[in-house]
Amino acid sequence: MSVFMRRAKVADLDRIMVLERETFEADAWPEDAMRRELESPHAYYLIAVDDEADDQAAGLLGYAGLLAPKGGGQGDIQTIAVAPAIRGIGLGRGLMHALITEARRRHVAEIFLEVRADNPIARALYDSLGFEEIGIRRRYYRGGIDAVHMRLTVPPAVAGPADAGAAGAASSERTPIEARDAEAKR
Repeated sequence: MSVFMRRAKVADLDRIMVLERETFEADAWPEDAMRRELESPHAYYLIAVDDEADDQAAGLLGYAGLLAPKGGGQGDIQTIAVAPAIRGIGLGRGLMHALITEARRRHVAEIFLEVRADNPIARALYDSLGFEEIGIRRRYYRGGIDAVHMRLTVPPAVAGPADAGAAGAASSERTPIEARDAEAKR
């Protein structure tokens, strides 16, 4: 398997929607809403793909999106999903690091997100990245599940080799997952 992250395009919408529906089922975004996200000048969406996969849909391993108008000071992690077969290897962390790096590039001071209260794996990831719980939205999701509202104060960039790799992960057209590993070792 050869995993790369790259900027998502509208041409990726069908593949993204397959994973969106598989991951979020009844809570999946409508296709037109996802299209608007991908087209927005304020959004930054990445996909992680396996270049060696025979099937294009199977080759999409994950995606994540940030909404952060340049100079706005705040951003939102709109969504993140990782294919079930690849969970647990750090791909979600790599996607999150790339979004945080892009937020920093856009001069975002705070990033917000919401996560289902019944998703301890995602919550542990966000906690480990420095997100803090700032509130609860009661019965926000279908089935009466609460949403945990979280915030990250974006840390300043630190000059060094690991940061150069992480910055490349967020800005170049196609980057290997090794950039994620360099950032994680900091």
